[in-house]
Amino acid sequence: MSKSPLPHSQFVHHSNGQTTHYIVDNFTDPWKHPQVETVLIQPGFGRHSAFWYHWVPVLAKKYNVIRRDLRGHGLSSDPTNDYAYTLETVLSEIVDLLDQENVQKIHLLGESTGGMIAVAFAAKYPDRVGSLTVCATPTHLPASAKESWALGYSDWPTACRTLGGRGFCEAMTMSGGIGQPDPSYQKWWLDQASISTGEGLARYAEFLMGLDVRPLKKTVSCPTLILAPLRSRNTSIDDQEAFRDSIKGAELVPIDGQGHEIYVDRARECQEAFVDFLNRISV
Repeated sequence: MSKSPLPHSQFVHHSNGQTTHYIVDNFTDPWKHPQVETVLIQPGFGRHSAFWYHWVPVLAKKYNVIRRDLRGHGLSSDPTNDYAYTLETVLSEIVDLLDQENVQKIHLLGESTGGMIAVAFAAKYPDRVGSLTVCATPTHLPASAKESWALGYSDWPTACRTLGGRGFCEAMTMSGGIGQPDPSYQKWWLDQASISTGEGLARYAEFLMGLDVRPLKKTVSCPTLILAPLRSRNTSIDDQEAFRDSIKGAELVPIDGQGHEIYVDRARECQEAFVDFLNRISV
């Protein structure tokens, strides 16, 4: 699938030569825009801004909503050979996007591995985060997960490079990587996931294999919500409860979805919990 711009596509160019794609939706009253709070959504591995289209009607009537593509995902540029793929780089690109959008503080919603980045961002930039919500998010990737995602190849990144973006994502759907059983959704999911290149997925996989946000959780000071899947192969409810207990005052809402992607197959439950959480906090 070609990387043609989507409706409402926007791009921010960073000083390191990379380009980040994002979508902004704001259906609040125009004269209130300067006072409207911002929700930034960061999808996880293999997913990008288009996957969260169904959250926009719920959120954008009250919030300025930014959906951001990860490096090498969606319409964001693939990392170059000399790209410093470090946590500092990843977080600084989020800061740069916010600065160029003139957004000082956000409600940060991270899904799956995007939630790991969200935790790190909340810990490193507390003045930019009004609240943190993680959805189906592990704190680190255990060896069993890395082995599973290797799909029989020497490692996970090699699988991404060998199969390419579409081939890897198709193999993941066949192995039960998607919790939504609707065949039409799975076809759409695959078409959208295929926009990302194998190299883009591989470089992010290499980054994730060394990422562990457990040491950072204790420094998160903002109101925190954990949307915890009950049937995910990537994180258990025990892990999610430990996640909650490691962040002072964090709340946990269990979601009994089909699998890992509770943000889509249990969208209404997740949205209601998220909106209720935002309504109860003050920034």
